[in-house]
Amino acid sequence: MATLYKNIVPGSDIATTRNLLHEAVPITGSIVSGTYADNNIKNYSHGIFQSVFDYPYLSSSANHILDLTAGYSAESALSYSANTQNAKKINIYNEMAQVLVGFDENNQLRRFDEDGDLTGGTKINEAYIINFTRLLTKDEIKKGSFTLELGVSGTYGDPFGQRVTLKDSTGTTQYKVNSPAGEYGILYVSNSFGGDANGASEGVKGPLNGATGSTQQAAGLIYYQTGDVIITGSVFGSLLSSSLYTDHRAFSASADGDQINDVLSTTSISGNCDALRHRIYNISFNNTTELNSTVYFCRANTNEFNYSSNPTYLSSSQLVVKSQAIDNPVSYVTTVGLYSADSELLAVAKLSEPLKKTINTEFTIRVRTDF
Repeated sequence: MATLYKNIVPGSDIATTRNLLHEAVPITGSIVSGTYADNNIKNYSHGIFQSVFDYPYLSSSANHILDLTAGYSAESALSYSANTQNAKKINIYNEMAQVLVGFDENNQLRRFDEDGDLTGGTKINEAYIINFTRLLTKDEIKKGSFTLELGVSGTYGDPFGQRVTLKDSTGTTQYKVNSPAGEYGILYVSNSFGGDANGASEGVKGPLNGATGSTQQAAGLIYYQTGDVIITGSVFGSLLSSSLYTDHRAFSASADGDQINDVLSTTSISGNCDALRHRIYNISFNNTTELNSTVYFCRANTNEFNYSSNPTYLSSSQLVVKSQAIDNPVSYVTTVGLYSADSELLAVAKLSEPLKKTINTEFTIRVRTDF
């Protein structure tokens, strides 16, 4: 226990810092569907969402990585009481919109808005929803880092003949802040793979719907803090009306080649999740960990801390570090303790090696606490 205390002066002896640490998170389509013959996919009796693990979920080493679900607004043309799980699909949409979009000034639930301005424009009435776990996203998804590649053509057995890329192109300054759940961005779609309408080779970028230049279309939303991705159902339908995607409507939950509207209307939520998983080619993003630090500068001047309160410092009332009585006292600093105003020990910092302290030396020891 210390017998000599020194006050740390706020402002001159204390500094705070904030750092953002990023980690790349790649999720291949084989993990989402195929690698473990769907033994890593967990469905529930309530049938309103599906969980994906990175390993067969009955294994003790499995990690929960994301959840999938699908739903539509009560104002959607697909909303019909005879549809499969109609009420649950509407409830899922309303629940997610309630959390991520909120209510308007008349206490009416807002729908997902394609461009995020909430004042009008195109609404996302039919949505597939991916929720990434905190294990992957940490504090948030890094802005501008998210990419999702989807297969949009071919048969159920070969969904990746043509692919589109949904990408967060909002950067670090153009994101939206009008959500009760935090910041979010717009996902744009482009036909990055599989050739273009002019027959160019695979890997050549081109516009959709016959547009020119680098025109991209909004196809979803990404909420950075909650880890939610909203994908408009039209990315498998009307959004891809270019002649390039001649069989893009083969969005089947099985091998029967149903169109997207049929799957959303007549197939269960878990069946919709299966259909979406089957067309996920690749997901990648960077997560963010916010590291807040407080740095304490502990200063030992020339005439301070040259003695030790350790009982082994004395032998027969003599300082063991002195050879002669006239020698100056010497101490070895090994530990720094941070105390409260009433002398309660709050934190202990250990040095990597003892520092010799004499009246001819002074130290400033930097102690950092992270949270």
